[in-house]
Amino acid sequence: MDAPSLERTFAALPPAHGRGFAQSWWGQAWLKALEETALDNAQLKAGRKLARAGAVGAVSVRPGRITAVVKDPDGTPHRSDVLLQELSPEEWDRFADVAIERAGHIAALLDRDMPPHLVEDSAAAGIELLPGIGDLEPECDCEAWDHCGHTSALCYQMARLLDQDPFVLLLMRGRGERALLDELQVRSVARTDAPQPGEAPQDAALEGVSAAEAYAEGDILPPLPALPELPSGPGLPPTLDTEVEPDAGLDVTAVEFLAAQAAAEAYRLLTDALAPGHELHAVEAELTAEEDAVRLAAAEPEAGVRNRLAAVSGRGREGLALAVRAWRFGGRAGLHILEEEWRPEGEALARARAALDAAWDEDERPPLRAAHNHWTVVDSDVQLRHGRDGRWWPYRKEHGQWSPAGPAAHDPATALAVASGSE
Repeated sequence: MDAPSLERTFAALPPAHGRGFAQSWWGQAWLKALEETALDNAQLKAGRKLARAGAVGAVSVRPGRITAVVKDPDGTPHRSDVLLQELSPEEWDRFADVAIERAGHIAALLDRDMPPHLVEDSAAAGIELLPGIGDLEPECDCEAWDHCGHTSALCYQMARLLDQDPFVLLLMRGRGERALLDELQVRSVARTDAPQPGEAPQDAALEGVSAAEAYAEGDILPPLPALPELPSGPGLPPTLDTEVEPDAGLDVTAVEFLAAQAAAEAYRLLTDALAPGHELHAVEAELTAEEDAVRLAAAEPEAGVRNRLAAVSGRGREGLALAVRAWRFGGRAGLHILEEEWRPEGEALARARAALDAAWDEDERPPLRAAHNHWTVVDSDVQLRHGRDGRWWPYRKEHGQWSPAGPAAHDPATALAVASGSE
């Protein structure tokens, strides 16, 4: 696999006020390799200051190299790289053998932990995972010949990334997480299946136990683990801000916006799915392209993306703004009540009239003029719209058009108070 296909890009981290750059022992080992190599302590100090101020942009990590744009205090950008020797194929082969020697090695890596025994056993096999003195080689367009403030800042920021995920170090050494784990899995299975010294080979014709029989004997099965806790918020998608120019026609801003909204929508669906009683609710129908354009526009994208959504929705910019307002008050239902006009008849009409009669005393009820499912207060700029689900939506005339004034209510008097601005 070539290096570009292994590249990972991490969004710029927030300023590191009031904390060290490395909490893990392997992150501290990374910084030790930097600090014991650099010849100018003033440059290290400048790098720490830049990193703490959030001057390091998105960090691109690939085999043998990390890259970021680091800005001076005056805003001048500098492309900075730090190089680290990749492991050879033979060294990776020995590392894989070491990693499967102890059962806890792979489990620790999956928990985003770098077990000391794995590093020690690898070193004993002639494989240095962590960088040593002189292993972190700087390159910067400021043309410093040693670690400058920019490459130092990149290294300090890298220590924070290593704290979160030691696979980032293994990627610098030449192997991506998925490829490495797949290789370790294959070797582990082969090691388990291989006959031990003195053992006869297993008979391939031996019959196992069918899954149906195993599940029928429920008492022999281990209990299922508890469901993981709901995260505090949606995850952040990777940034596309790299030094590689995007393909012609690719709108990077739009793609990043869509990725962030996809993460937010996935989190909403997961939250709903874990809520008590979720199984009692009907499955939501899929949004149409026009409805989804309104949903996305409600997230306030930048102007270029908003203009494209206006075109997709078929509403134009002013129409989209009105639809977004309806969406924010009531989602899909709020959008439907904005655009759908229907005639209540029979039982639906009787229920609507009963709700209106019960909402006010006879001498307090405002004069209403009905047109389909719209009840407009006579000689005023307020209106009630009745939904098919029996709820009432407040509307107010603004700049000559009827606009949503608030969320739906089951009581028409409450909705009218919102439309009138008295609540």
